[in-house]
Amino acid sequence: MLAYTIASAIESGVFGAVIVSTDSEETAAIARHYGAEVPFLRPAEFAGDVSPDIEWVEYTLGELKQRGRRWDAFSLLRPTSPFRTADTIRRAWARFISQEGADSLRAVEKCAQHPGKMWVLQGDRMIPLMKEPDPGAPPWHSVPYQALPPIYVQNASLEIAWTRVVTETRTIAGNVLVPFLTEGYEGFDINDPHDWMIAERLLADGAAMLPRVAQEPYGAVRA
Repeated sequence: MLAYTIASAIESGVFGAVIVSTDSEETAAIARHYGAEVPFLRPAEFAGDVSPDIEWVEYTLGELKQRGRRWDAFSLLRPTSPFRTADTIRRAWARFISQEGADSLRAVEKCAQHPGKMWVLQGDRMIPLMKEPDPGAPPWHSVPYQALPPIYVQNASLEIAWTRVVTETRTIAGNVLVPFLTEGYEGFDINDPHDWMIAERLLADGAAMLPRVAQEPYGAVRA
């Protein structure tokens, strides 16, 4: 999945550098094999399962700045989205730079599970996660899905932001966000074995395509 993300990023022609952030020497070696840079490893304290993105992004931009490398904007391309293509990235970049006053852009898709039908459990009772906006209106949990307002959920395929956002707001998104609606399966995210099985089926059925990777597989041994 790392190879597919790096290949798409390089092919897009959008970036001045494609840099992988990792705390693993093995992952760094794989990334370099497929054409990315790994100028330094991420400290362990910024690489935990619950480490917020702002910590490692802030660290990475700071380290690059000390090495004389600065950019006006950056993008996060998480390798769990293997069906993201170079065209996906180019479309997102074009949309982002066309939006005056925006801080960042984030990939979203229409949610399959509407939050209007979600609940918060409180012991032996439960309350709606979202309350209906109009007093006297039917509660959302009792309204047909088709009648509910469209709600979009972010996916992991990409984020773009101006670098100033990190220093000005200490966030990776800022306050003015532009939506980027992913198409087809380009926003599909692999997080567990079930997702992996779906991805394999999509490929087998020809419903999704993986980016072309020019390099031989990492660690391949020629006969």
